[in-house]
Amino acid sequence: MQQAYIYQTPIMTLPRKKLPIGIQTLSKIILGGHYYVDKTGLALEMIHGGQYYFLSRPRRFGKSLLLDTLKEIFEGNQALFKGLQIYDQWDWSQHFPVIRINFAGANLKDPEDLARLLHQQLEDHERQFDLPARYPDNRSRFGDLMLRLHQKTGQKVVVLVDEYDKPILDRIENKAIAQAMREDLKDLYSVIKGQDEHIRFVFLTGVSKFSKVSLFSGLNNLKDITLYPAFSAICGYTDEDVDTVFAAELPGLDRSEIKRWYNGYNWRGEAVYNPFDLLLLFDNREFKSWWFETGTPTFLIKLMAEQGFFTPELASLSTDEALISTFDVDDISAEALLFQTGYLTIRQAEQLPSGTWAYTLCYPNREVAASLNNSLLSCYTDNVRKSSGHRQQLEKLLLAHDIAGMKTLFQAFFASIPHQWYDNNPISRYEGYYASVFYSYFAALGYDCRVEDATNHGRIDMAVLLPERIYLFEFKVVELVPDGRALQQLLDKAYADKYRSHNLPVTLVGVEFSRETRNVVGFDFEAKGKD
Repeated sequence: MQQAYIYQTPIMTLPRKKLPIGIQTLSKIILGGHYYVDKTGLALEMIHGGQYYFLSRPRRFGKSLLLDTLKEIFEGNQALFKGLQIYDQWDWSQHFPVIRINFAGANLKDPEDLARLLHQQLEDHERQFDLPARYPDNRSRFGDLMLRLHQKTGQKVVVLVDEYDKPILDRIENKAIAQAMREDLKDLYSVIKGQDEHIRFVFLTGVSKFSKVSLFSGLNNLKDITLYPAFSAICGYTDEDVDTVFAAELPGLDRSEIKRWYNGYNWRGEAVYNPFDLLLLFDNREFKSWWFETGTPTFLIKLMAEQGFFTPELASLSTDEALISTFDVDDISAEALLFQTGYLTIRQAEQLPSGTWAYTLCYPNREVAASLNNSLLSCYTDNVRKSSGHRQQLEKLLLAHDIAGMKTLFQAFFASIPHQWYDNNPISRYEGYYASVFYSYFAALGYDCRVEDATNHGRIDMAVLLPERIYLFEFKVVELVPDGRALQQLLDKAYADKYRSHNLPVTLVGVEFSRETRNVVGFDFEAKGKD
């Protein structure tokens, strides 16, 4: 029997480049044949638009690479920029002296460590330009360096400060040391303004934004582009970047899942992905919480617990610009820390008639929603391992539509917490504790959880949308609403009507908690629609 041969057209594959994981220098990326997302157009726009700049972005978002790109531009290293947006729009005959202060890789224990690091970095710059030191203290030395570089080169100086706030943030739990670090950095940054005639460009980046009074009182002419829509994507990858620059990495990965897991960071402009997440995804070909796992926000979790933060609000948090824009060692709001560190992002921005801005914050993506709530459970319980087991069991019960099993699970969970834990943890005494625990368990699974979901009859406490079913929850604390029945409110308000268009069965669940017994005392349900 003759064998039949079928000719198949070969699938065209794009050439793959090296992934720039952990590389923060432009020359290594360009000369090493790595992928590079071109930000030089935005860099040029910034250079032409002003002189003194500040940018806040979360960790591992490409701030160091942006500073290094600016350094190479000002130093006139033309060969690195061939084919990039800036190449034909910059005078490469100009070579400006650059002072780069870098705190990104430092782990400073006290002001003495800070002084030693600054001494070393200023000395390196003096040696680079063959300038002998003339002052022993760093403040005088910094100002003198700018003056002499201008005199020696005939060009004004560029000052770039990487992670300007890291010495403070690394010691934020020790208020005395953090305050001392702040004062020393305030003293250093105040030198910049006094050297205006010798300065061409200044750019400071960091995770947080400290108030001008506390850290920048001597440098109040900084242009803060953190919330400028035009610069929303100056760090991070856009959808277009993913589909073009990284097109060769996409085959074999679900594009919609990439977006759901890692996109969504927004600063009033175009939404972006965290570069660290995408590079690790492309390298390992696996969806995981790559960014979150590199640094659990221990201080943030502790702060939220101390402030009795109602965690269901994290999915849709209303705030204003003053609350999220700045904080200080002496006055730290959870909202500001959540936003500036990247655990919440802007979903909606509205300018009020008074001229002030109102913001609605939310989780940027699945990675952050699931991982942050998983970490929050550690401060709601006395046993992290136990909560992990409960979380896995909850997912199985949800998918099996086992409501009775869910009731048993949560009753067992609350019953397992010893009275001594409640006595020693003030978080357990605030009104929203039980609903917060309940919400964080569901959010930690990574499903679409919507809180305070508005209908024409009121607001649903929590909606959980699964691929094959929708759950609507109403929460009550019986001591606060003795005559209220949680399930009956779901029925009376006809909350299920909103979800009829999904063509999925809807299950209404009324959950009632008791402060006295510290447990779930009611867990009633009713199904709507066909399975």
